Amino acid sequence: MGRKLILSMLACSTLAIAAEPQERIVESILPALTYGQSCWSTIDLHNLGDRQVAAEVEAHRASGALVPLTGHPQVTVRIAPGERASYRLEIDEETGDAWVKIREMVPTRRMFPVLAVSGTTECTNTSQLKTTAREVVYPMRNPWFTGEVGDLPGDMVAVVNTSERPAKASLCYSAGNLYSVPNGQRTAQLAPICSQAMEAMIPPFGARQFPVQRDGSSHFHLKTQGDAIALEMLKPVESGVKLYTVDSTIKFGGEFANQK
Repeated sequence: MGRKLILSMLACSTLAIAAEPQERIVESILPALTYGQSCWSTIDLHNLGDRQVAAEVEAHRASGALVPLTGHPQVTVRIAPGERASYRLEIDEETGDAWVKIREMVPTRRMFPVLAVSGTTECTNTSQLKTTAREVVYPMRNPWFTGEVGDLPGDMVAVVNTSERPAKASLCYSAGNLYSVPNGQRTAQLAPICSQAMEAMIPPFGARQFPVQRDGSSHFHLKTQGDAIALEMLKPVESGVKLYTVDSTIKFGGEFANQK
């Protein structure tokens, strides 16, 4: 009886393993890649594992259009164990909204991702070369941000729609005043009184950047609607230099409830 039970358990375990998906994809997003006459950006991939990695480097302009990698005819790249590889996008016009999606193919569920993804943006200013890092972000559904902007002068928020469906960004610049509309409940939801407000539709795979402060506003509110939106706060490196570094202290919320 015991032997039959063990054999039955082994058979069930074998069937469970066989039913597991044999491959999965891990996605990373690098936003705010600047290009132009005096700026360029680089995507760096480092294989930390002991196996070859197949990855897709899907690059987009701010409009959402695909753009090829310089000197590389295909989206798919293969990186040997321990190898480092760097890529740039074939973009000639001035833009700070280009971005890439890196998909790492993990062969089995029992393996883990081994591809380290990073990016840098470099800009020349007279005889100086300024280099800043670009950090990986991950998309969320309907992410949002609200807060004071006293510590964020000159900051920009990068909004990337990583899905094939349109998305929307709603922005509110205010002095911090709130209002509520009675709805018969004990607790009515508070909303900011906007001194300036705007809404922007973001096309599939499109990207936009918005300032967090306008005309002396003290509070900034950002609400988005989209299946997979990545947000990143960018802080100016130096006055007079069109270059931004990532402000990693900013935290964004997710799953903002849709409101009518």
